[in-house]
Amino acid sequence: MLLDIPTEQIQTTVEQCAQELLAEAGIERPPVDAFLLARSLGLTVAQDGQSEVRARFVRLNPRSHGTILLADDARNERRHWAVAHEVGEFAVQRVFAVLGISLADIPTAAREQMANQLAGSLLLPWDWFQADGEMLDWDLLELKQVYASASHELIARRMLQMSPSVIVSLFDQGKLIWRRSNVLGKPPSITFAENKTWSATNSCGQSCRLELTNLPEGLRDIRCWPVHEPDWRREIMRTELEDW
Repeated sequence: MLLDIPTEQIQTTVEQCAQELLAEAGIERPPVDAFLLARSLGLTVAQDGQSEVRARFVRLNPRSHGTILLADDARNERRHWAVAHEVGEFAVQRVFAVLGISLADIPTAAREQMANQLAGSLLLPWDWFQADGEMLDWDLLELKQVYASASHELIARRMLQMSPSVIVSLFDQGKLIWRRSNVLGKPPSITFAENKTWSATNSCGQSCRLELTNLPEGLRDIRCWPVHEPDWRREIMRTELEDW
């Protein structure tokens, strides 16, 4: 069963499947166009109007690969994510086949979760993202320019699957929404230095980076980026840890 398979093996299989799908679609560099990816795999993408769900996968013709019905949404990143997720739903059987698990034995929730993992790996392919992250010094806003079809939050979450060791924190409207690490099961509370960096970004609306001389012991870098809109203020902070 799925619970008996190591997490690392599952993630490796997902990444390999994503690479294969992108290669089949002829996509060789970012940003990944989820619409092009879907159509290259033989899927049809059609508008679904004001639907309650962002997208759904259906087979309108038994002889077709399938159709992705996409709800109206003004946000480009949401549209690409919705299509990428449905591509994940379509292709997730490949992942389970490699893992030696029958699709019939997988609960719906687990299948949805795997489709989400595959969608993230499609929009932010492992090898490309790791290399670009290192080249751009993990600058969130610069990475967003390269991976335009992925949201800021998706990029931040993907950082947690890469090296080096980090803690990522997301704030909405002045409140901490989530804080996670790729090496610590439960990240410690926000330090004074982190709070100072976040507060500066929240106030001035510009990216802030704490000076090296002010970093507390155990931390290598603290940076925070604004994702501000006229009616919403979000900040994303990346804290890099010393060698773990």
